[in-house]
Amino acid sequence: MVDLIASMIKHNVLEVIFSYLDLSDLRNCALVCRSWNNFLDDENSDVWRSHCMRKLPEEALKSDLLSSVPTYKMKLRAFYHAWNPNDCSRNVYIKPNGFTLHRNPVAQSTDASRGKIGFRQGRHTWEVIWEGPLGTVAVVGISTKEAALQCHGYVALLGSDDQSWGWNLVENHLLHNGDAQGGYPLLNNAPKYQVGERIRVILDCDDNTLSFEKNYEFLGVAFRGLPDKKLYPTVSAVYGNTEVSMVYLGPPLDG
Repeated sequence: MVDLIASMIKHNVLEVIFSYLDLSDLRNCALVCRSWNNFLDDENSDVWRSHCMRKLPEEALKSDLLSSVPTYKMKLRAFYHAWNPNDCSRNVYIKPNGFTLHRNPVAQSTDASRGKIGFRQGRHTWEVIWEGPLGTVAVVGISTKEAALQCHGYVALLGSDDQSWGWNLVENHLLHNGDAQGGYPLLNNAPKYQVGERIRVILDCDDNTLSFEKNYEFLGVAFRGLPDKKLYPTVSAVYGNTEVSMVYLGPPLDG
């Protein structure tokens, strides 16, 4: 009976009603009946456009930063997974676009930032774009909430303890627990990262692995045996005024 009544409501009426609901209510609405589920399954519908336009900064919507997330629902999801302004070094601030961190020019300091949402199950992918100089150390990877976000000196902070895992883009080394875990990627004369390239980070919580892609080329598994803990997208930087963006993509395209 509920399905029949719900399915009788016209789509233009649903668009107006759903555009005023919060996301948790929309999730519940998708469970009411097949008709509503199919309606909300359209990730470019006016419902998701309305929520996206209301929540995301105009600067982000007009830039090329979100070019890898083509639908309104994906852009909204990426925003909720972006850098956490309350979980970063005091020398870092999140720019008004919501997706880009800026490291202030503070001498003898290494500074890091984590994403808003961590993962303990499933497979997740996000892009990291270094939009300024790397300096002597620039590390991209993951960490738990216990990992430090600031330390004295210019060091590879991400990967310096047993709560973080990182790839130092400057030296092409993997880092964990304060030790270099070997060169990465495993290529002869592997090219160094160029500013502006998109690195795709692939966290597989089911297989407990962390991998990377660059320029749509899979670089291989970087870390295995990750712990059964909530793991967060993280970067650490040393160069003053450098900027790093992070865009959450969802499950990897291979499933």
